[in-house]
Amino acid sequence: MSVLSKAALPLLVAASLLSGCATHSDGSAPLNQRTWPICSVIGGLVGGGLGAIESSAWAAGAGAAGAIAGGLICYAQDGDEDEDGVFDRRDNCPDTPANTPVSHTGCPLPQYPEKTVEAAAGPEVITLDDKGAVMFAFDSAELTEGARSQLQGLMGKLNDASVHSVKVIGHTDSQGADAYNQELSERRAASVAEYLISQGLAASKVTSQGRGESQPVADNDTEEGRAQNRRVELHLN
Repeated sequence: MSVLSKAALPLLVAASLLSGCATHSDGSAPLNQRTWPICSVIGGLVGGGLGAIESSAWAAGAGAAGAIAGGLICYAQDGDEDEDGVFDRRDNCPDTPANTPVSHTGCPLPQYPEKTVEAAAGPEVITLDDKGAVMFAFDSAELTEGARSQLQGLMGKLNDASVHSVKVIGHTDSQGADAYNQELSERRAASVAEYLISQGLAASKVTSQGRGESQPVADNDTEEGRAQNRRVELHLN
């Protein structure tokens, strides 16, 4: 082996070792730009140890060369100490907390509150049922005096310009056949709609619909529950 080769061997071994330990990307390796003094010590020890194989004179020279090479190698590396994905050399905010979104310069991105979409207001529902006052004569679509009085009390609200439409929906309890209850609910809803129109509500604003016993709001096994289910709803849009 030539003298030049023997001189270069310790330096090459030290350089290879430090290059493998130093980091270029994620800061996971312990040796990088910020730890160059440690790299110099390691390089000197490796170089001196390998040089001593040849002679004591070689140990001193190889150790010095290894120390210089080690420091330069690690100083040239670019780590990422705060692990934000931006190399330390370009990181203007080197101590960014973990999991913080950062810009290309390593500084936290501005955070904006999430936009909230307000839910569209649903229709107002006015419920009239037999629990308060009987709405209809037994097994009939004829409005009782109590029902007429309740509806008259609502005319001011229903005629307000903010109310664009009124849907009248009739419901029954579960006594009787389904088909009969459906037909009865339709007649009762139509009866309420006709009365509202007779009291001055614009006919173009009013529609009616029956849903029979399909949408109970209380237990049909009790009289109190059935009284709640025998109801008319006014849906105001």
